[in-house]
Amino acid sequence: MSARNPPRLVNLAAMSLLRDEALAICSLEYLPMELYPPLFMAAFSLRRSETLMAMVQAWPFARLPLGGLMKKLHQETLEAVLDGLDVLLAQEVHPRKCKLRVLDLRNTGQDFWNMWSGDKSHVSSSSLMASVAKNMSRTKHSLAPLEMYVDLCLKEKAWSKCITYLFSWVEQRKGSIHLCCKKMKIVSRSKETIKKVFRIVKLDYIQEVELNFTQKLSTLAKFAPLLGKMSNVQRLLSPIHRSAVEEQDHQALLQFTFQTLRLQYLWDICMKAPSFLEGRLNRILRCLKTLLDNISMTS
Repeated sequence: MSARNPPRLVNLAAMSLLRDEALAICSLEYLPMELYPPLFMAAFSLRRSETLMAMVQAWPFARLPLGGLMKKLHQETLEAVLDGLDVLLAQEVHPRKCKLRVLDLRNTGQDFWNMWSGDKSHVSSSSLMASVAKNMSRTKHSLAPLEMYVDLCLKEKAWSKCITYLFSWVEQRKGSIHLCCKKMKIVSRSKETIKKVFRIVKLDYIQEVELNFTQKLSTLAKFAPLLGKMSNVQRLLSPIHRSAVEEQDHQALLQFTFQTLRLQYLWDICMKAPSFLEGRLNRILRCLKTLLDNISMTS
């Protein structure tokens, strides 16, 4: 840390408090909400799992943008946060101070942490205050399921231990946790992997789908019912090759087209060699309830 950018007193106080982790945990009940983010960042940096677990149970904001603190999920930190959620889920009524409703594991939320760390160079004061006001307004101690946001890329290779642990944890608590994914990229051809994910993820939260693999239309038709349940998809990116013209699979055509008709909020469509849409594109576009901003079809 240079002399021109000395650490803020609040950050020094957080680091000092964490020298005695038991004291830090006992102090949470009395800390003002403004001190929670600096203390959480310090506990995250020092890998103080017990403090992180306790802070989740008393988090005074509606959203915890955990993904904004790390380039990739760290299992020890994730386990500590999920252990804290387990304690919350076991309580019939949430603690008075806790307002947590959303755990965000996506690579977002940097503005939130920048605000509380003192780096406001990219965030306007009005937007910061609006963010705080929004979090402060959601103070009802609802027992509705907690939401967990994550972006997913389904690949052929095995998932990391961290993602495997996360899915196993959520699957055991499906009634209490909603796993939400706004962006999904499907590279894997493993039907079992896709089915497992879609059993857990809330499909109506998905807004962007990228089918980044080459499949026969008959295979896509089997995937179509899942696509049809993604009722709020806005972007559909699908580099599909060699399908209807080669297969002449009329039943598969009907099934895939029928499910696509349910995607009424599309504003961006990008497909490669979509020969199966010949003579059917007008039916899909006619069902849209929003203005189509971009459509790209090559080959």
